Amino acid sequence: MILSSVSRSLVFLALSNAFVLLAQQGGRGAQAPQPGPPPVLVKLRDDLYVVQNQQSNGVEIQAYGGNAAIFLTDEGVVLVDSKNDREHDDLMAKIKSLSDKPIKYVILTHNHADHSAGAAKLKAIGANIIISAADRENMARTNQPFIPDFGFVGRAELTLGGKKLEMYQYRGHTRGDAIVYFPGDRVVALGDLLTTAETIPMIVNYPDGGSWMDWSASMDQILRMNFDTAIPGHGPLVTKSQVAELRNRMVTIRERVRALNREKKTQEEITETVVKEFNWGFGGSAGNIPGMMQELR
Repeated sequence: MILSSVSRSLVFLALSNAFVLLAQQGGRGAQAPQPGPPPVLVKLRDDLYVVQNQQSNGVEIQAYGGNAAIFLTDEGVVLVDSKNDREHDDLMAKIKSLSDKPIKYVILTHNHADHSAGAAKLKAIGANIIISAADRENMARTNQPFIPDFGFVGRAELTLGGKKLEMYQYRGHTRGDAIVYFPGDRVVALGDLLTTAETIPMIVNYPDGGSWMDWSASMDQILRMNFDTAIPGHGPLVTKSQVAELRNRMVTIRERVRALNREKKTQEEITETVVKEFNWGFGGSAGNIPGMMQELR
């Protein structure tokens, strides 16, 4: 067994991360263990809040979806990611506790169900749904039940209530990850280009066009932006310097996989090595290694 030499403490994480991979790929129907307490509101700025899971594990991703950001203006609310459809009522209650204005726009960072499956219910109450054109194509290709009307390419701006936000399309986790930059607050929402909890590994989704090489190039461009705080797709908020540290860690892992691959190591040997050296490559991230071996020849 690949993980036979890994400490027993990783067993629970491996099981938890199996649900991470399923959720990040938009899977449904798994019989997950019971999740912990529901998500909480985290105040980031006077006009910007995050709906964040309390335990940051794969079980909660299945139950609650990923992080969502709530941006308040005098003319309405902008939501970044919709969580899953089961969380609609709780999400609406949290938004209404902050503002009596309607939800005008929902920006989806990517096509995976833990971030996008709640969008249909939000559209039904009048919100405009935005996603990158590339990930809109991903949704259409996999016959998802709801596909947004609007997809942008490259860069877009939105102004509501005198407040501006910027959207940029990158490739990394998927072929068309959208990030949202709030220049007035010096905050960026990164979706699953970034996860910050050890129990939720960063991965790229090869079936949806992800790439580790493009991921690092995308992160390098993002790190040139003027922000102080980043909202990840899963896990706690982080500073810009922490984003850089996480970027460097994943590049180190990537290059270790590349070196082992060029040494003609087997998938099992590569997996065992990166699990031992980096505590990465088991559970949800184990499924990345065959794709990495193809990409990093």
